[in-house]
Amino acid sequence: MSMKTSNQKFKDRIHVKMKDESMRAAVANAQERMFKNRAVAAEKLGNWEEWREMGMDIRNHVLENLDYYLQQLSDNVEKNGGHVFFAATAEDATNYIEKIIQQKNAKKVVKSKSMVTEEIGMNQVIQRNNCEVIETDLGEYILQVDDCDAPSHIVVPALHKNRTQIRDVFSKKLGYEGSSDPEEMTRFVRKHIRHDFLEAEIGITGCNFAIAESGTVTLVTNEGNARLATSLPKTHIAVMGMERIVPTFEEFDIVASLLCRSAVGLPLTGYVTALTGPREDGNCDGPEEFHLVVVDNGRSKIIGSQFRSILRCIRCAACVNTCPAYRHIGGQSYGSIYSGPIGAVLSPLLGGYEDFKDLPNACSLCRACHDVCPVKIPLSDLLLKHRQIMGEEKITDSMERASVSGFSFVNAHPALWDKTVKIGAIVAGKLIKNGQLPFKVGLLNAWTQTRDLPNPSGESFRSWFKNKNK
Repeated sequence: MSMKTSNQKFKDRIHVKMKDESMRAAVANAQERMFKNRAVAAEKLGNWEEWREMGMDIRNHVLENLDYYLQQLSDNVEKNGGHVFFAATAEDATNYIEKIIQQKNAKKVVKSKSMVTEEIGMNQVIQRNNCEVIETDLGEYILQVDDCDAPSHIVVPALHKNRTQIRDVFSKKLGYEGSSDPEEMTRFVRKHIRHDFLEAEIGITGCNFAIAESGTVTLVTNEGNARLATSLPKTHIAVMGMERIVPTFEEFDIVASLLCRSAVGLPLTGYVTALTGPREDGNCDGPEEFHLVVVDNGRSKIIGSQFRSILRCIRCAACVNTCPAYRHIGGQSYGSIYSGPIGAVLSPLLGGYEDFKDLPNACSLCRACHDVCPVKIPLSDLLLKHRQIMGEEKITDSMERASVSGFSFVNAHPALWDKTVKIGAIVAGKLIKNGQLPFKVGLLNAWTQTRDLPNPSGESFRSWFKNKNK
């Protein structure tokens, strides 16, 4: 899977997903639970706004000095016996990983959850080398078994499926005969894939944060599968976006605290793992060989643009868990591995407007994401910047551009505005009957599809107000 997950038109995806009552119920339930847990965890920590400020300052400092910290990280990883590869593009990253697979003559790879490996489409590269790849995160494994279904959430990829649907997937694909009890299904999967960790030649993980001063890669997980993927196979490959760095363990402590509370509402997740190079002489576990692949894939351009603040993101999905648009359309409607407000901003930057031009409009600009983002990314402001750029570059629909231009012109001339709203009120009063217009064309059709319009009186508000106060 690569960053783009669907070739279907955005509006068509929305219409399909909004009819999926099971998905919408699952999303609503998860949003309410995770949003509540996050609020409780933040309150227990105390001084939450100060923590957010610290998180923002740390991430800004890293972005401002990224060249320095990348060099420091690289030097320390190599000093620890590891190998570092800087990948300018997704293809560069996958080519490097492919060479390792070929050199090791690997037949099986175990992989823990990683958004950046999804972004670069790594699984397809592994499989084209006659090498099996097993997703070891339970949510990712469910999607992989279900014919590589697309993820719908940054943290909880199988959020759109309920337990009955998951049971049916396991029954059909794996011969599972148990109930839909989550614990029973989890035990089944654990038993089903445990041998893969022992047989795999290569383990691949992402990287939540790399610590520059020590050359350490950290993983924040809930299941412990990442530890098996890094300790049992002889080769460990960690893949990270180039911005995912903190200077020292002290800063890591802060951003990890923000991440865990914002993502799952806990002081810490089940496992926080710090890995510093391959295993040392005398140790019985850990990889013999360690590779760190640092992925650019468009991030350098973002750093030098007005969207720079989006690279502060720590992938907690707090913005997703509070977004009303996501609540109704679900994650797969975005057609990107990155969904919700973060996906609506990031996907066009990494994947281009051609594939993701609709996403900046999948937002009501309610600014709820502003209040919950632990590193204070102004997401709705960035979405507005996308809309501005698309308008200026004539990417936006021509009818919409013409409508906005016309509105702006009329709005800039008070006398013309006054006459227009009066005429508009009269026309609307004659046309709108029983909440509907007699014709449905263009943007007006889309706007009225899910709305019952109020029956107007035929008089504008300004006229009514003037007459009332005579």
